[in-house]
Amino acid sequence: MRWAEAGELPALVAIEQAADGLFAEVGIVFPEGTTMVEEADDPARVLVAGEPPAGFAMIGWVDGHVHLDQLAVHPDHMRQGHGGALVRAVLDHAAALGAPGVTLTTFRDVPWNAPWYERFGFAVLPEAAWGPELRALVEHERELGLELAPRVVMRA
Repeated sequence: MRWAEAGELPALVAIEQAADGLFAEVGIVFPEGTTMVEEADDPARVLVAGEPPAGFAMIGWVDGHVHLDQLAVHPDHMRQGHGGALVRAVLDHAAALGAPGVTLTTFRDVPWNAPWYERFGFAVLPEAAWGPELRALVEHERELGLELAPRVVMRA
């Protein structure tokens, strides 16, 4: 695992788009628009797996927690441990920074979403425990049309 270099952020867009395409298999088609990694303004927010990159994890801060904004592995490189290694790297980074945990938003019933994150110690965070930034993030995702199937907030 390594931090991305500024010049390689544009190449990560294809990874995210390919990974997003898998959701069509479960009836989820994302609205047109930019990918999450296209909005990354700092390569220090993006961990990369593989050389050349096979996947990435983009992080930020929400209510004092490290927040996993996006995790994407190219379908050609799935089931090779890249996703798990990226999640563990994010958890280790959060611990090294002294963050109280890692949060994320994801689809509740998609096998490679909430059920998969549970293997790494994530659990559904009830709405009553959301902070103001997390609440605003969930509302923003709804406004973008991302709530195409039941979603949850999780924390590890």
